[in-house]
Amino acid sequence: MRVLALIERLDEPCYRYRLEAFAWVMAERGLCLEAVPLQKALWPRIGQLLATRHADVVILQRKQLPRWQLLLLRSAAKRLIYDVDDALFQRDSYHAKGQESWSRRRCFAATVRAADLVIAGNDFLKDQAAAYVEAERVCVVPTCVEPSWYVPVEHQRVGAAARLVWIGQHSTLPSLQCAREHLAAVAEQVPGVELRVVSDSTPALPEVRVVPRRWSSKSEAAELAQGDIGINWLPDDTWSQGKCGLRVLQYMAAGLPVVANPVGMNCTMVVHGETGFLASTPQKWAEAVAQLAADPALRKRMGTAGRKLAAERFSVAAWGPRLAASIDPVARDIQHCRSGMAGRPASWSKTGPRWGERV
Repeated sequence: MRVLALIERLDEPCYRYRLEAFAWVMAERGLCLEAVPLQKALWPRIGQLLATRHADVVILQRKQLPRWQLLLLRSAAKRLIYDVDDALFQRDSYHAKGQESWSRRRCFAATVRAADLVIAGNDFLKDQAAAYVEAERVCVVPTCVEPSWYVPVEHQRVGAAARLVWIGQHSTLPSLQCAREHLAAVAEQVPGVELRVVSDSTPALPEVRVVPRRWSSKSEAAELAQGDIGINWLPDDTWSQGKCGLRVLQYMAAGLPVVANPVGMNCTMVVHGETGFLASTPQKWAEAVAQLAADPALRKRMGTAGRKLAAERFSVAAWGPRLAASIDPVARDIQHCRSGMAGRPASWSKTGPRWGERV
């Protein structure tokens, strides 16, 4: 069975960690994964959408298409799965217009209703999707890592020689800017500490010494291995509730203890006092980093615990069979209904995607 994924880019983290990593598990069930970046130009994209009729299952990842493009995709695709790992129904935390967006929410609702199955990255996103369709059409598969791809950090540096590390795309750099007060407190508590920023852009953070490291999919694991403490700060809002914690998972897979604020998936992934510290205030952040910087043995113990937790609860091995099993019934059902509206979700066949309905 051919499973076609419509994605943003081949090196996009959401594709690499939410689909590509599971390709071998799908293959074991006879599901052959193929990924195609969606074209931005109109006519090539139309051709891509029409070509989905040749696939058995289509996975639309994250993208919220204009209504007419969604209609075209739904008409062509035998089975449609929507994979969502962000609060795409609103603007992000730092948008000048604010977070709430009725147009995005309507588009999200229409996409969810058009899909035969929605795969959500966490329970919050599942609840958001389940507001528009039957609960059985939504399942949770968290973003996962494969710990074997990461070499555990050795943890030998002490005190100011210890390195903080942050990894992420330029679109998430504003979270570091919002954590400037926390970083200033850390720099005061641990003079000389450096922050290695693994990204495609370099932030201006005068409060702490920044060492920019160019991100690439090939070098990200090696860059994390050069750090000692992973940090993550999220604004306390609904956008952050939709985040699926890839950054923290990467720290854990690399054997790094994590210092983060208690928001969203941070609370699920960071076990306070065991795999790192959850700290809200700048002073608590400074105390947590200072304690870890002074104690390599503590860092190693927490890093080992985090790596074990990632392997048990957020790894490809733990979730791969569940993802494949979720897709498989959707694919197999094609053998029994290959024509007309039999291949559409009930809500679509009765009323269409309900474009004009307010949500």
